[in-house]
Amino acid sequence: MNDAEAVQLCQDGSLDAFRHMVERYQDVLYGTAYLMTSNGAIAEECVQESFLSAWRGIGGFRSGSPLKPWLVRILVNTVLDLRRRRHLPTADIEGVPLMGEDDPAKQVSDREAIRQALAVLPEEQRQVVMLKYFSGMTTSETAEVLGCAEGTVKSRLHRALQHMRIELEK
Repeated sequence: MNDAEAVQLCQDGSLDAFRHMVERYQDVLYGTAYLMTSNGAIAEECVQESFLSAWRGIGGFRSGSPLKPWLVRILVNTVLDLRRRRHLPTADIEGVPLMGEDDPAKQVSDREAIRQALAVLPEEQRQVVMLKYFSGMTTSETAEVLGCAEGTVKSRLHRALQHMRIELEK
């Protein structure tokens, strides 16, 4: 079953189709939530709340639109809302594997340097970096999730990477 079929069936009230959507996207949503919250339990709570919101709002989903960015946008809004209500700390990348790095000591060192570089970024830039590089979203998906133009994503990403490069060179 593809996403369009699943959405149509969900709009008709099919819980099996919704289960299919949950199984397909729960890992992406959990990974994104974990990156944003640094807490497994809170990430799970946000994913559950996001799927509940998606189920409630599936009737308003625009046919032909991609499903993944819609779900991730719901999740990002859920995490940001929770952060405002509970004063959650900003994200940490502890435990996130670095691609292509075999030496554990180097991984720890690199991870800490990246964490520190991310920590100094403004929230908008940090979100773009996390969605693009840690959640594996395309530029257009990231733009859709954040509700901004692709050019805005590209400029935020460019500025973020410049700031991170400066921090990492220190």
